[in-house]
Amino acid sequence: MKRTTLSLIAGATALAAVTGFAALTTPDGAAAPEVKAATRLPVERAGLACPMPSTSELAETLYTSYTPTSGGTDTAKSGSGTAGKSSAPTAQLRTAASTTTAGGATKGGKKPPKAPATVTAPGKPVTAEADGPAVPALTGSATGTLAPGWTVQQTTVVPAGGARGLLGLSCGAPDTDFWFPAASTAKERQDYVHLTNPDDTAAVADIELYGPEGVLKSQFTEGIPVPARSTVPVLLSTLTGEAAKESVTVHVTTRSGRVGAAIGSADEKLGSDWIAASADPASTALLPGIPADATSVRLVAFVPGEDDADLKIQLVTQNGTIVPASAGSLHVKSGMTASVELPDLTRGEVGSLMLTPSDPKKPTPVVAALRVVRGKGENTEVAFVPATGAISARATIADNRAKGTTLALTAVGADAQVKVTASAGSGAGTPVSKTVAVKAGTTKALSDLVPEGLKGSYALTVEPVSGGKVYASRTLALPLDGTPMFTVQTFVDDRGTVEVPWARQDLGVLD
Repeated sequence: MKRTTLSLIAGATALAAVTGFAALTTPDGAAAPEVKAATRLPVERAGLACPMPSTSELAETLYTSYTPTSGGTDTAKSGSGTAGKSSAPTAQLRTAASTTTAGGATKGGKKPPKAPATVTAPGKPVTAEADGPAVPALTGSATGTLAPGWTVQQTTVVPAGGARGLLGLSCGAPDTDFWFPAASTAKERQDYVHLTNPDDTAAVADIELYGPEGVLKSQFTEGIPVPARSTVPVLLSTLTGEAAKESVTVHVTTRSGRVGAAIGSADEKLGSDWIAASADPASTALLPGIPADATSVRLVAFVPGEDDADLKIQLVTQNGTIVPASAGSLHVKSGMTASVELPDLTRGEVGSLMLTPSDPKKPTPVVAALRVVRGKGENTEVAFVPATGAISARATIADNRAKGTTLALTAVGADAQVKVTASAGSGAGTPVSKTVAVKAGTTKALSDLVPEGLKGSYALTVEPVSGGKVYASRTLALPLDGTPMFTVQTFVDDRGTVEVPWARQDLGVLD
């Protein structure tokens, strides 16, 4: 038999093993079996990128790495649940090769610490600490049973100085397109966009800035090289010669390759935190989990398309959906960043902000984010809540604490039920699950779902059970010396499964 024929048979056999749905047919003209619908299988590989946590000498960073189990609270067996089980599963972070400026120069510094947080089995968080300004950006990948739903949380405490605050970020998957409303070039702000390349080949990125009057005249924003396995932090205020803007929308795209992107924001008066990317442009935006004691909320929105948007602003509370007294609508011109202050918004209860077209017949895609402040005077802290998508299958946030964690669940359109699982602790603890009902048009806050016998931190996983769409966020509050330090992360669907088309062998191609 010819070598090419052997190769074709081997390829067909491998395809059958991967899909698990192949059926042998004979080349003698027998009728082909009925074509079946595609099925969903767990992903076999996942990648994440974590930016440099801080430049402060006082920074204390905790990484929490976690993969949820495939069956809720039961620990999954290694090697089960994914197609093509040919090697042991892994989930590990590693340091980026170097840190460069936007101009390409490598920055010096102390020897970076060893890459932390290697997961060995689903269902149990793994943590690692890294302190000081020399902590590098990290990239990582998970394979096999550790890939579906793998998440890494980066939590940094800076107790004093210009970057004071609690900074939290769910390390993101590399991509080619990111929108960041609620950034700023104001004098009191130091906003850096961090571009991290996890791949073995260089990437090239562009950065566009949009203020209240439209695109900002900028320089050094096109063709920014991001070397392989490196990170590039870019200070936004250095990219434009125009007057400082309090609210700016940042658009990051890549010409080649892909990057992880996040904005580190430090306000010399209010505090600091990360700005995660907004959900893709959509005519309806949901921004979940505004803390009950928020003292200031600013909404920032942007329209990427050619049409203006007229948005209806609604607050989804624990008792129903209302129109805020401070502002019930927002007009957003095409290509311009619009913002509105929403004082006394939550009035003592956790809520979520919902943006919908004022005229349902004229839907216009927008991106949006909130800047949220807690505290007053010198004891303030800031966090950002981007618009997020509904959880379609499963989403997880790691690094939750016995005290200070609040889960916000918002149902839109219809009543809904979700399953919430608190994992085992990183030190000890028994996982627990609970089915939670959320009425349509309301937000439910949970702060009491904690693993039994908890030691260390734990992960929260949310899975839809029935009903309408559900959006979620987690607030972590760690007060320090009278300052109500906090951070908010939205739940983003983990894309732990992928649609695999049905396939069958057809040996007739060998004739």
